[in-house]
Amino acid sequence: METGNDTQISEFFLLGFSEEPALQPLIFGLFVSMYLIAVFGNLLIILAVGSDSHLHTPMYFFLANLSFSDICFISTTVPKMLWNIQTQCKVITYAGCITQMYFFIHFAGLEVFLLTVMAYDRFVAICHPLHYTVIMNPRLCGLLVLVSWIMCVLNSLLQSLMMLWLSFCTHLHVPHFFCELNEMLQLACSDTFLNNLVMYFAAVLLAGGPFAGILYSYSKIVSTITGISSAQGKYKAFSTCASHLSVVSLFYCTSLGVYLSSAATQSSLSSATASVMYTVVTPMLNPFIYSLRNKDIKRALKRIIGVPAMHGTIILRPEMRP
Repeated sequence: METGNDTQISEFFLLGFSEEPALQPLIFGLFVSMYLIAVFGNLLIILAVGSDSHLHTPMYFFLANLSFSDICFISTTVPKMLWNIQTQCKVITYAGCITQMYFFIHFAGLEVFLLTVMAYDRFVAICHPLHYTVIMNPRLCGLLVLVSWIMCVLNSLLQSLMMLWLSFCTHLHVPHFFCELNEMLQLACSDTFLNNLVMYFAAVLLAGGPFAGILYSYSKIVSTITGISSAQGKYKAFSTCASHLSVVSLFYCTSLGVYLSSAATQSSLSSATASVMYTVVTPMLNPFIYSLRNKDIKRALKRIIGVPAMHGTIILRPEMRP
């Protein structure tokens, strides 16, 4: 096999989690279940937001975009892995690998930006409630989502184009279940200094920057909530951002844990297994986190699946006769 960026003959082999034949049906069934739950759950969130006029607010507009991003995010990696298990073929073409890498970087970055935008929305709602409808107008909401998409497209395009300039050795076995950027750089035979520099710079700028924005927003939110006199008011204010805070913690803790553990153990198998947490588990759990404690979402979901909503309680008492 020739080296270089000649895409006509280049192929990669995704090793996945295990080569044991007895474990393949178990892995296939597990990931099919998680994938279907994630896609179906996020699709229900999108349908609920789109069909209920009461949910046509900035918070639910961003939530629908996050659900769409979750569907795309998990769809960049899991279907190809399931196909490889089913066909017992681990091959992915050079073009397919670069394409998968592009969309993975794009939707991972979009998750970060949307979570940051949602934190800003909660900051305005709690810290500036009287000006909320003026500040979070439809034009600004659309602009925030558009800027998020543009930033992610530019970053993923830059990372993918820089990958095209690298030369790869003849041993092209990827110890992962998808074409992860860092794993691909380790397989390159040519100098990857510039690629690593751009990758870490983008991680600090496009992941660390939004995370700092989220921390700042929640520091202001906590400061505002502590200033509320009544306990009921504090609970009501905190409940409006509890779901978002749970999703942010889940996404950042799992993704940060993956890269810290991989740097500490240098084990590709443990890194691939840990990557499941933020690439598969997080998109699967997000719909549950946002729907279980949200009365508006539950009401819209009940209407979609045909469960009548109970708006009141009628108590029938027997007539008292003398």
